[in-house]
Amino acid sequence: MARFRYPALVLLGLAALILAPRGEGNYIIFIFTSWLTYSIAAMGLNLTLGYSGQISLAQASFMGIGAYITALLTLAGLPWIVGMLAAVAATFVVGLALGFPALRVKGHFLAFVTLAFNTLFFLVARNEDWLTGGNYGLSGMPRPNLIFASTMKNLPFYYFTLGVFVVAAALMWWIVHSPWGRAFKGLRENPVRAESLGVDTTRLTLLAFAIGSAYGGLAGALVSPLVQYIDPGSFALGISLKILLMVVVGGAGYFYGPMLGAAIVILLPEVLRFTEGYYLMIYATAVIVLMVFSPRGLMGLGERLWHRLTRPARQVRADMAGGAQL
Repeated sequence: MARFRYPALVLLGLAALILAPRGEGNYIIFIFTSWLTYSIAAMGLNLTLGYSGQISLAQASFMGIGAYITALLTLAGLPWIVGMLAAVAATFVVGLALGFPALRVKGHFLAFVTLAFNTLFFLVARNEDWLTGGNYGLSGMPRPNLIFASTMKNLPFYYFTLGVFVVAAALMWWIVHSPWGRAFKGLRENPVRAESLGVDTTRLTLLAFAIGSAYGGLAGALVSPLVQYIDPGSFALGISLKILLMVVVGGAGYFYGPMLGAAIVILLPEVLRFTEGYYLMIYATAVIVLMVFSPRGLMGLGERLWHRLTRPARQVRADMAGGAQL
């Protein structure tokens, strides 16, 4: 029975995601869709930061690259799938190039490098108005046209985004549970030891940035048709910090951490709006308290509580196993 418990929980979660927007207004559906989109971007940053230990403050810039590429191609009349593939490919290559500084600098120095890249993207997007529209941005991006349905309305587009989210999550699950995933964790814990065991740390560092950046590009490819308007401010440094907050609050290095963190960052402020002018103060205080008492985020807190609650049962099983051996 235990081996069926996890698949059953996953199916239950999918059923909840399918039923959640039913009967809700357009704004609530938009918030749910935004959560799925930012969860994809946070999954990519979690691979770079949580699993590989490489600090990045540039995830919003990769979302921006993906959003602008998708917007320009779809406005030119090409299908969304073409724009999405171009966005993912471009952000993979740019992330690969950004990974090279990580081979020489670590810690807060690497954070400054990625911060500078995010600022560079913002300046280019703002000043090259012949391409990006400058401060006026781009608008009117069409939503994907599927063979069997239209996604112009918010509810069909939510289900379309949910499908992309499930595919992206399944791919990330395969990555982190493959030999690559174990190598990424070794790179995070002790790069010198990992290299002594034959792990190619140079290739892994570059792949961590490239794959994480490609997830940001995929999220940007969804943002473009979701809001149907993008400008440089949509991908400024504050958005990168927001995605970083999702990973840290949810639990860096946990598969479900980015999804939970995105839910807190995106959904909790909406839940607290009944407090009117106080909701941001309540939200900020809750995040500070969480970080003080659980630096490993909500997933780390849940894991710690679970081990504490199940300790007696595990101790009994250990005692029984010891007695059987005697």
